[in-house]
Amino acid sequence: MFGKVKASASKNATLPILAACLLTDKTCVIKKVPILQDVKTMIGLLKALGADVTLDDNNLTIHAGNDLALEAPYEIVSKMRASYYVLGPLLARFHKAKVYLPGGCAIGPRPIDLHIKGMESLGASVRIEHGYIATEAPVLKGTNILLEGSLGPSVGATANVMMAATLSHGTTTIISAALEPEIVDLANFLNTLGAKIEGAGSSNIKITGVKELNGGEWTPIPDRIEVGTLACAAIVTQGHIEIENCLPEHLGVVIMKFKEMGCDISETDTSIIINSKYRAKASSIVTAPFPGFPTDLQAQFMSALVTAEGISFVTENIFKSRFLHALELNRMGAKINIEDNVAIVTGVEKLSGAKVMASDLRASAALVIAGLSAQGETEVSRIYHLDRGYEQLETKLQNLGAKIERVAGKN
Repeated sequence: MFGKVKASASKNATLPILAACLLTDKTCVIKKVPILQDVKTMIGLLKALGADVTLDDNNLTIHAGNDLALEAPYEIVSKMRASYYVLGPLLARFHKAKVYLPGGCAIGPRPIDLHIKGMESLGASVRIEHGYIATEAPVLKGTNILLEGSLGPSVGATANVMMAATLSHGTTTIISAALEPEIVDLANFLNTLGAKIEGAGSSNIKITGVKELNGGEWTPIPDRIEVGTLACAAIVTQGHIEIENCLPEHLGVVIMKFKEMGCDISETDTSIIINSKYRAKASSIVTAPFPGFPTDLQAQFMSALVTAEGISFVTENIFKSRFLHALELNRMGAKINIEDNVAIVTGVEKLSGAKVMASDLRASAALVIAGLSAQGETEVSRIYHLDRGYEQLETKLQNLGAKIERVAGKN
Protein backbone atom coordinates (compact mmCIF):
# COMPACT_ATOMS: atom_id res chain seq x y z
CA MET A 1 0.00 0.00 0.00
CA PHE A 2 1.25 3.46 -0.88
CA GLY A 3 0.09 7.03 -0.44
CA LYS A 4 -1.38 9.39 2.14
CA VAL A 5 -4.27 8.74 4.49
CA LYS A 6 -5.92 10.89 7.14
CA ALA A 7 -6.88 9.44 10.50
CA SER A 8 -10.24 10.33 12.03
CA ALA A 9 -10.86 11.80 15.46
CA SER A 10 -10.55 9.43 18.40
CA LYS A 11 -13.55 7.27 19.23
CA ASN A 12 -12.31 6.80 22.78
CA ALA A 13 -12.02 10.56 23.24
CA THR A 14 -15.27 11.46 21.50
CA LEU A 15 -17.60 9.23 23.52
CA PRO A 16 -16.90 10.71 27.00
CA ILE A 17 -16.82 14.22 25.51
CA LEU A 18 -20.33 13.72 24.13
CA ALA A 19 -21.50 12.47 27.52
CA ALA A 20 -19.88 15.48 29.19
CA CYS A 21 -22.20 17.78 27.25
CA LEU A 22 -24.92 16.66 29.70
CA LEU A 23 -23.14 18.68 32.41
CA THR A 24 -24.40 22.00 31.03
CA ASP A 25 -27.66 23.46 29.76
CA LYS A 26 -25.69 25.58 27.29
CA THR A 27 -24.96 24.56 23.71
CA CYS A 28 -21.85 22.53 22.90
CA VAL A 29 -20.44 21.98 19.41
CA ILE A 30 -18.14 18.98 18.89
CA LYS A 31 -16.34 19.22 15.56
CA LYS A 32 -14.97 16.58 13.19
CA VAL A 33 -16.78 13.80 15.00
CA PRO A 34 -16.07 10.35 13.50
CA ILE A 35 -19.28 8.81 12.15
CA LEU A 36 -19.05 5.42 13.83
CA GLN A 37 -21.69 3.06 15.15
CA ASP A 38 -20.59 3.71 18.74
CA VAL A 39 -20.91 7.46 18.17
CA LYS A 40 -24.36 6.92 16.67
CA THR A 41 -25.29 4.88 19.73
CA MET A 42 -24.13 7.67 22.04
CA ILE A 43 -26.11 10.20 20.00
CA GLY A 44 -29.15 7.95 20.34
CA LEU A 45 -28.61 7.78 24.09
CA LEU A 46 -28.34 11.57 24.44
CA LYS A 47 -31.54 11.96 22.44
CA ALA A 48 -33.31 9.33 24.53
CA LEU A 49 -32.39 11.32 27.63
CA GLY A 50 -34.01 14.40 26.05
CA ALA A 51 -31.03 16.32 24.65
CA ASP A 52 -31.32 18.11 21.31
CA VAL A 53 -28.62 16.74 19.00
CA THR A 54 -28.02 17.75 15.38
CA LEU A 55 -25.33 16.46 13.04
CA ASP A 56 -24.04 18.59 10.18
CA ASP A 57 -21.03 17.39 8.17
CA ASN A 58 -19.26 15.63 11.09
CA ASN A 59 -20.08 18.51 13.47
CA LEU A 60 -22.40 17.76 16.38
CA THR A 61 -24.44 20.44 18.15
CA ILE A 62 -25.73 19.32 21.54
CA HIS A 63 -28.11 21.14 23.85
CA ALA A 64 -29.04 19.28 27.03
CA GLY A 65 -31.81 21.35 28.60
CA ASN A 66 -33.11 21.17 32.12
CA ASP A 67 -35.88 18.66 31.40
CA LEU A 68 -33.89 15.48 30.87
CA ALA A 69 -34.77 11.88 31.63
CA LEU A 70 -32.48 10.44 34.29
CA GLU A 71 -32.62 6.81 33.19
CA ALA A 72 -30.43 5.45 30.40
CA PRO A 73 -32.57 2.88 28.53
CA TYR A 74 -31.48 -0.74 28.46
CA GLU A 75 -32.10 -1.01 24.70
CA ILE A 76 -29.29 1.50 24.07
CA VAL A 77 -26.91 0.80 26.96
CA SER A 78 -26.82 -2.92 26.10
CA LYS A 79 -25.25 -2.06 22.73
CA MET A 80 -22.23 -0.17 24.01
CA ARG A 81 -20.24 -0.24 27.22
CA ALA A 82 -19.32 3.45 26.99
CA SER A 83 -22.96 4.29 27.74
CA TYR A 84 -22.01 4.35 31.42
CA TYR A 85 -20.26 7.68 30.79
CA VAL A 86 -23.62 9.42 31.30
CA LEU A 87 -23.72 8.27 34.94
CA GLY A 88 -21.35 10.91 36.33
CA PRO A 89 -22.77 13.88 34.39
CA LEU A 90 -26.40 13.06 35.25
CA LEU A 91 -25.60 12.51 38.91
CA ALA A 92 -23.59 15.73 39.16
CA ARG A 93 -26.15 17.96 37.48
CA PHE A 94 -29.47 16.40 38.50
CA HIS A 95 -28.40 14.57 41.72
CA LYS A 96 -29.84 11.29 40.48
CA ALA A 97 -29.16 8.76 37.71
CA LYS A 98 -30.14 5.27 36.71
CA VAL A 99 -28.02 3.42 34.15
CA TYR A 100 -28.40 -0.21 33.14
CA LEU A 101 -25.29 -2.34 33.30
CA PRO A 102 -23.50 -1.89 29.98
CA GLY A 103 -22.85 -4.17 27.01
CA GLY A 104 -20.02 -4.12 24.44
CA CYS A 105 -17.37 -6.43 23.02
CA ALA A 106 -16.98 -10.00 24.21
CA ILE A 107 -13.40 -9.63 25.42
CA GLY A 108 -13.78 -10.64 29.03
CA PRO A 109 -15.09 -8.99 32.19
CA ARG A 110 -14.57 -5.27 32.68
CA PRO A 111 -15.85 -4.52 36.19
CA ILE A 112 -17.45 -1.21 37.11
CA ASP A 113 -16.49 -1.38 40.77
CA LEU A 114 -14.22 1.66 40.49
CA HIS A 115 -17.03 3.74 38.98
CA ILE A 116 -19.21 2.83 41.95
CA LYS A 117 -16.39 3.49 44.42
CA GLY A 118 -15.85 6.91 42.88
CA MET A 119 -19.49 7.96 43.11
CA GLU A 120 -19.80 6.69 46.67
CA SER A 121 -16.63 8.57 47.65
CA LEU A 122 -18.23 11.77 46.36
CA GLY A 123 -21.16 11.14 48.68
CA ALA A 124 -23.65 9.35 46.45
CA SER A 125 -25.69 6.35 47.47
CA VAL A 126 -25.44 3.51 44.96
CA ARG A 127 -27.73 0.54 44.47
CA ILE A 128 -27.25 -2.30 42.01
CA GLU A 129 -30.45 -4.20 41.37
CA HIS A 130 -32.46 -5.68 38.51
CA GLY A 131 -29.57 -5.11 36.10
CA TYR A 132 -29.05 -1.40 36.66
CA ILE A 133 -27.06 1.05 38.78
CA ALA A 134 -29.11 3.67 40.64
CA THR A 135 -27.26 6.60 42.20
CA GLU A 136 -28.51 9.53 44.20
CA ALA A 137 -26.90 12.44 46.05
CA PRO A 138 -28.44 15.70 47.27
CA VAL A 139 -24.94 17.13 46.98
CA LEU A 140 -21.57 15.79 45.85
CA LYS A 141 -18.63 16.66 48.08
CA GLY A 142 -15.01 16.79 47.00
CA THR A 143 -12.62 14.27 48.50
CA ASN A 144 -9.53 12.17 47.76
CA ILE A 145 -10.35 9.07 45.70
CA LEU A 146 -7.99 6.17 45.00
CA LEU A 147 -9.04 4.67 41.66
CA GLU A 148 -6.37 2.04 41.05
CA GLY A 149 -7.80 -1.43 40.52
CA SER A 150 -6.29 -4.89 40.18
CA LEU A 151 -5.43 -4.16 36.53
CA GLY A 152 -4.12 -0.66 37.16
CA PRO A 153 -5.82 2.70 36.63
CA SER A 154 -9.26 2.71 35.01
CA VAL A 155 -9.80 5.05 32.06
CA GLY A 156 -13.58 4.81 32.30
CA ALA A 157 -13.73 5.39 36.05
CA THR A 158 -11.27 8.29 35.85
CA ALA A 159 -13.45 9.96 33.19
CA ASN A 160 -16.70 9.32 35.04
CA VAL A 161 -15.46 10.56 38.40
CA MET A 162 -13.76 13.58 36.83
CA MET A 163 -17.00 14.58 35.12
CA ALA A 164 -19.03 14.13 38.30
CA ALA A 165 -16.54 16.11 40.38
CA THR A 166 -16.69 19.18 38.12
CA LEU A 167 -19.99 20.22 39.76
CA SER A 168 -19.19 19.01 43.28
CA HIS A 169 -18.67 21.12 46.38
CA GLY A 170 -15.00 21.48 47.25
CA THR A 171 -11.95 19.85 45.75
CA THR A 172 -11.55 16.28 44.54
CA THR A 173 -8.20 14.58 43.93
CA ILE A 174 -8.21 11.40 41.87
CA ILE A 175 -5.22 9.34 42.97
CA SER A 176 -3.81 6.72 40.56
CA ALA A 177 -5.75 8.31 37.72
CA ALA A 178 -5.47 7.00 34.18
CA LEU A 179 -2.82 8.76 32.11
CA GLU A 180 -4.35 8.19 28.66
CA PRO A 181 -4.42 11.06 26.14
CA GLU A 182 -8.20 10.65 25.96
CA ILE A 183 -8.44 11.63 29.65
CA VAL A 184 -6.35 14.73 28.94
CA ASP A 185 -8.61 15.62 26.02
CA LEU A 186 -11.73 15.27 28.16
CA ALA A 187 -10.21 17.45 30.89
CA ASN A 188 -9.22 20.10 28.35
CA PHE A 189 -12.76 20.12 26.93
CA LEU A 190 -14.29 20.45 30.39
CA ASN A 191 -11.92 23.32 31.19
CA THR A 192 -13.12 25.17 28.09
CA LEU A 193 -16.62 24.92 29.57
CA GLY A 194 -15.45 26.49 32.81
CA ALA A 195 -14.35 23.48 34.86
CA LYS A 196 -11.26 23.71 37.06
CA ILE A 197 -9.19 20.60 36.42
CA GLU A 198 -5.44 20.32 36.95
CA GLY A 199 -2.98 17.48 36.46
CA ALA A 200 -4.71 15.51 33.70
CA GLY A 201 -2.12 13.22 32.17
CA SER A 202 -0.49 12.63 35.56
CA SER A 203 -1.38 10.09 38.23
CA ASN A 204 -3.09 12.74 40.39
CA ILE A 205 -5.90 14.86 38.94
CA LYS A 206 -7.25 17.77 40.97
CA ILE A 207 -10.81 18.98 40.31
CA THR A 208 -12.18 22.06 42.04
CA GLY A 209 -15.95 22.03 41.77
CA VAL A 210 -17.80 24.91 40.13
CA LYS A 211 -21.47 25.93 40.34
CA GLU A 212 -22.19 25.48 36.64
CA LEU A 213 -20.56 24.98 33.26
CA ASN A 214 -20.92 26.99 30.06
CA GLY A 215 -21.15 25.85 26.45
CA GLY A 216 -18.25 25.66 24.05
CA GLU A 217 -16.64 24.13 20.98
CA TRP A 218 -14.13 21.30 20.78
CA THR A 219 -12.39 19.02 18.29
CA PRO A 220 -11.38 15.63 19.75
CA ILE A 221 -7.80 14.43 19.36
CA PRO A 222 -6.81 12.10 16.49
CA ASP A 223 -7.41 8.38 16.95
CA ARG A 224 -4.08 6.84 17.95
CA ILE A 225 -5.58 3.34 17.62
CA GLU A 226 -6.62 3.96 14.03
CA VAL A 227 -3.15 5.32 13.29
CA GLY A 228 -1.60 2.15 14.70
CA THR A 229 -4.03 -0.01 12.74
CA LEU A 230 -3.16 1.72 9.46
CA ALA A 231 0.54 1.35 10.24
CA CYS A 232 0.11 -2.40 10.77
CA ALA A 233 -1.61 -2.60 7.38
CA ALA A 234 1.39 -0.88 5.80
CA ILE A 235 3.78 -3.33 7.48
CA VAL A 236 2.07 -6.50 6.27
CA THR A 237 1.89 -5.16 2.69
CA GLN A 238 5.48 -3.84 2.79
CA GLY A 239 4.05 -0.46 1.99
CA HIS A 240 5.05 3.19 2.26
CA ILE A 241 2.32 5.42 3.65
CA GLU A 242 1.97 8.77 5.40
CA ILE A 243 -0.71 9.01 8.08
CA GLU A 244 -1.90 12.57 8.58
CA ASN A 245 -3.87 14.00 11.50
CA CYS A 246 -2.05 12.10 14.20
CA LEU A 247 -0.03 12.99 17.28
CA PRO A 248 3.13 10.82 17.35
CA GLU A 249 3.67 11.56 21.07
CA HIS A 250 0.57 9.44 21.76
CA LEU A 251 2.23 6.42 20.10
CA GLY A 252 5.68 6.39 21.67
CA VAL A 253 6.01 2.70 22.57
CA VAL A 254 4.08 1.64 19.45
CA ILE A 255 6.46 3.50 17.15
CA MET A 256 9.41 1.95 19.02
CA LYS A 257 7.99 -1.52 18.34
CA PHE A 258 7.48 -0.74 14.65
CA LYS A 259 11.13 0.30 14.43
CA GLU A 260 12.11 -2.90 16.25
CA MET A 261 10.32 -4.82 13.47
CA GLY A 262 12.59 -3.16 10.91
CA CYS A 263 10.33 -0.36 9.70
CA ASP A 264 11.65 3.07 8.82
CA ILE A 265 9.55 5.62 10.73
CA SER A 266 9.74 9.38 10.41
CA GLU A 267 7.56 11.90 12.22
CA THR A 268 6.28 15.45 11.97
CA ASP A 269 4.18 17.25 14.56
CA THR A 270 0.98 15.94 13.01
CA SER A 271 1.90 12.88 10.92
CA ILE A 272 4.03 9.76 10.70
CA ILE A 273 5.52 8.07 7.65
CA ILE A 274 5.91 4.29 7.63
CA ASN A 275 8.25 2.69 5.13
CA SER A 276 8.25 -1.10 5.32
CA LYS A 277 10.41 -2.42 2.46
CA TYR A 278 11.13 -5.92 3.72
CA ARG A 279 9.59 -8.76 5.67
CA ALA A 280 9.11 -7.62 9.25
CA LYS A 281 11.18 -8.99 12.14
CA ALA A 282 9.74 -10.60 15.24
CA SER A 283 8.95 -8.40 18.23
CA SER A 284 7.28 -8.93 21.58
CA ILE A 285 4.75 -6.76 23.38
CA VAL A 286 3.16 -6.56 26.80
CA THR A 287 -0.09 -4.61 26.97
CA ALA A 288 -0.30 -2.03 29.73
CA PRO A 289 -2.06 1.24 30.58
CA PHE A 290 -0.68 4.34 28.85
CA PRO A 291 2.16 5.02 28.19
CA GLY A 292 2.53 1.26 27.74
CA PHE A 293 1.47 -0.71 24.66
CA PRO A 294 -2.31 -0.29 24.24
CA THR A 295 -4.51 -3.35 24.49
CA ASP A 296 -6.63 -1.85 21.70
CA LEU A 297 -3.71 -2.42 19.29
CA GLN A 298 -2.77 -5.91 20.45
CA ALA A 299 -4.85 -7.79 17.89
CA GLN A 300 -3.74 -5.66 14.94
CA PHE A 301 -0.09 -5.94 15.98
CA MET A 302 -0.46 -9.70 16.21
CA SER A 303 -1.63 -9.74 12.60
CA ALA A 304 1.58 -7.96 11.66
CA LEU A 305 3.64 -10.48 13.64
CA VAL A 306 2.19 -13.67 12.14
CA THR A 307 4.25 -13.18 8.97
CA ALA A 308 7.27 -11.66 10.72
CA GLU A 309 10.58 -13.50 10.74
CA GLY A 310 11.13 -15.27 14.06
CA ILE A 311 9.14 -15.93 17.23
CA SER A 312 7.17 -13.18 18.98
CA PHE A 313 5.44 -13.13 22.36
CA VAL A 314 2.25 -11.17 22.94
CA THR A 315 1.30 -10.77 26.59
CA GLU A 316 -2.20 -9.46 27.28
CA ASN A 317 -2.43 -7.98 30.77
CA ILE A 318 -5.61 -5.91 30.43
CA PHE A 319 -8.32 -8.20 29.00
CA LYS A 320 -7.52 -11.85 29.58
CA SER A 321 -9.95 -13.12 26.92
CA ARG A 322 -8.70 -10.87 24.13
CA PHE A 323 -7.17 -13.63 22.02
CA LEU A 324 -10.21 -14.85 20.07
CA HIS A 325 -8.74 -13.42 16.86
CA ALA A 326 -5.77 -15.80 17.20
CA LEU A 327 -8.02 -18.76 16.42
CA GLU A 328 -9.19 -17.10 13.22
CA LEU A 329 -5.63 -16.15 12.23
CA ASN A 330 -4.60 -19.78 12.65
CA ARG A 331 -7.32 -20.73 10.16
CA MET A 332 -5.46 -18.53 7.67
CA GLY A 333 -2.21 -20.40 8.27
CA ALA A 334 -0.75 -18.51 11.21
CA LYS A 335 1.07 -20.41 13.96
CA ILE A 336 -0.13 -19.03 17.29
CA ASN A 337 -0.17 -20.96 20.56
CA ILE A 338 -1.99 -19.55 23.57
CA GLU A 339 -0.68 -20.19 27.08
CA ASP A 340 -2.82 -18.38 29.65
CA ASN A 341 -2.41 -14.67 28.81
CA VAL A 342 0.53 -15.13 26.43
CA ALA A 343 0.33 -15.77 22.69
CA ILE A 344 3.42 -17.35 21.15
CA VAL A 345 3.57 -16.32 17.49
CA THR A 346 5.87 -18.25 15.17
CA GLY A 347 6.17 -16.26 11.96
CA VAL A 348 5.17 -17.89 8.67
CA GLU A 349 6.13 -16.67 5.21
CA LYS A 350 2.57 -16.26 4.00
CA LEU A 351 -1.08 -16.56 4.98
CA SER A 352 -3.88 -18.11 2.94
CA GLY A 353 -7.17 -16.32 2.40
CA ALA A 354 -10.13 -17.84 4.22
CA LYS A 355 -13.58 -17.09 5.59
CA VAL A 356 -13.12 -15.71 9.09
CA MET A 357 -15.36 -14.22 11.72
CA ALA A 358 -14.74 -11.15 13.91
CA SER A 359 -15.39 -11.51 17.63
CA ASP A 360 -14.95 -7.87 18.62
CA LEU A 361 -13.99 -4.44 17.35
CA ARG A 362 -10.21 -4.74 17.29
CA ALA A 363 -10.30 -8.38 16.18
CA SER A 364 -12.23 -7.29 13.09
CA ALA A 365 -9.45 -4.86 12.17
CA ALA A 366 -6.84 -7.55 12.81
CA LEU A 367 -8.55 -9.92 10.37
CA VAL A 368 -8.76 -7.22 7.71
CA ILE A 369 -5.03 -6.60 8.12
CA ALA A 370 -4.30 -10.32 7.81
CA GLY A 371 -6.44 -10.48 4.68
CA LEU A 372 -4.38 -7.73 3.05
CA SER A 373 -1.27 -9.92 3.09
CA ALA A 374 -2.92 -13.32 2.54
CA GLN A 375 -2.79 -15.17 -0.78
CA GLY A 376 -6.24 -15.50 -2.29
CA GLU A 377 -9.51 -14.07 -1.03
CA THR A 378 -10.37 -13.43 2.61
CA GLU A 379 -13.94 -12.84 3.70
CA VAL A 380 -14.45 -11.22 7.12
CA SER A 381 -17.94 -11.59 8.56
CA ARG A 382 -19.54 -9.73 11.47
CA ILE A 383 -18.03 -6.45 10.26
CA TYR A 384 -20.59 -4.57 12.33
CA HIS A 385 -17.86 -4.80 14.95
CA LEU A 386 -15.54 -2.88 12.60
CA ASP A 387 -18.12 -0.14 12.09
CA ARG A 388 -18.21 0.49 15.83
CA GLY A 389 -14.71 1.96 15.82
CA TYR A 390 -13.45 2.73 12.32
CA GLU A 391 -14.75 5.39 9.96
CA GLN A 392 -14.80 4.13 6.34
CA LEU A 393 -11.75 1.93 6.89
CA GLU A 394 -12.22 0.04 3.62
CA THR A 395 -12.35 3.33 1.67
CA LYS A 396 -9.13 4.54 3.26
CA LEU A 397 -7.41 1.23 2.46
CA GLN A 398 -8.74 1.30 -1.11
CA ASN A 399 -7.23 4.75 -1.59
CA LEU A 400 -3.88 3.30 -0.53
CA GLY A 401 -4.13 0.59 -3.17
CA ALA A 402 -5.66 -2.27 -1.21
CA LYS A 403 -8.04 -4.66 -2.97
CA ILE A 404 -10.89 -4.58 -0.49
CA GLU A 405 -14.61 -4.07 -0.76
CA ARG A 406 -17.71 -4.20 1.37
CA VAL A 407 -20.20 -6.74 0.06
CA ALA A 408 -23.80 -5.63 0.28
CA GLY A 409 -26.05 -7.91 2.30
CA LYS A 410 -23.18 -9.34 4.35
CA ASN A 411 -22.09 -8.05 7.74
